Amino acid sequence: MEEKKFLIAPEDIKDLVKIEGYCYVSDKITVEGMKVGFMYREKPFDREDTGWRFLSGTETEVYIDNTNNVMIFAVNTVANYDPAIIPYLKSKIGTEWERVDDKFVQIKD
Repeated sequence: MEEKKFLIAPEDIKDLVKIEGYCYVSDKITVEGMKVGFMYREKPFDREDTGWRFLSGTETEVYIDNTNNVMIFAVNTVANYDPAIIPYLKSKIGTEWERVDDKFVQIKD
């Protein structure tokens, strides 16, 4: 399998948010450079999981089902790829947000 080429090198990640824990993020964001188009927070799998899941919104079910297309990252890393997510990161579990006209609209509370 070919090694992924992420758009932001680890040494270029800045401290933007102080959220401990990991999240799942689509390669459409970290490899292809798309903006976060859909994000939701589900019940965490364990103590280190924030529950956050970040997608471009263009992924198909087949794409997401392929575990090679989704990676685990610190939430801060995703904030470096798309700082527009930062104001929403304190949202409660069960919340869903969709990007509409370059701003996020809550679609599930």
